[in-house]
Amino acid sequence: MALKHKLILASGSPRRVELLNQAGIEPSRLLPMDIDETPKKSEHPRSLARRLSLEKAEAAFASIKEDVAWQGSYLLAADTVVAVGRRILPKAEYEDEASSALHLLSGRSHWVYTGVCLITPDRTVRQKIVETKVRFKRLSGFEIESYLASGQWRGKAGAYGIQGLAGTFVQKLVGSYTNVVGLPLYETVLLLAGEGFDVHGRWLEG
Repeated sequence: MALKHKLILASGSPRRVELLNQAGIEPSRLLPMDIDETPKKSEHPRSLARRLSLEKAEAAFASIKEDVAWQGSYLLAADTVVAVGRRILPKAEYEDEASSALHLLSGRSHWVYTGVCLITPDRTVRQKIVETKVRFKRLSGFEIESYLASGQWRGKAGAYGIQGLAGTFVQKLVGSYTNVVGLPLYETVLLLAGEGFDVHGRWLEG
C-alpha cells in the first residue's frame, strides 16, 4: 500500500525521528536548519519555543519551495526549551555549562516547552506549544560528576536527556513524557491528522 503523503522533518534529531517512527510515521527527508537560537531580551521560554519552531519551519520551507519533487509535502519542525522559572537553560556544549545546569536543576522543578510547527501542502501554518513540569531529585556531587563523564549531556537542552541515564534523576513528571524527549507525540499526531496527513497508512500495512 503506497503512502499518500510525504513528511519533511526540519530536524536532524535521532530522538524526534524515533518518536515519529513509534507512531508509524517515517519522514521522507530530514532537513535540519541552522538558525540563531539566542533568546531575545526578556523573552519567555514558551515564546522562544514557539518562535524557534516557526523560524525552523519557515527556513526549511524556503529551501525547498521551488523543488517540484517536494511540492505537496508536509513540513514539520520543533524546538524544545528547558527553563527554571523564566531562566532559559541553553543546549550544553561544554562541561562547565552542563555542570552549572545540573546543579541548578538539582532538587527542584523545571519546565520543558516544545514548540511544534506544521506547514501543510497548501502552505497553512499550524503551531502547538506543549509544556511539561519535571522535578529532579537532589543530586549528589558524585551523581553529577558521573553523569558528566557519560557525555549524555552534550547538545541537550538543560544538559540532560530523559530517555538516558538522567531518567533516574526524575522524581516527578506532570504532562507529556515524549515532550521532554523532544517531540510531544500525542499533540504532533493530532496536528498532522487534523490537517489531513495519512497518519495510519503504515499501520494498515501490518
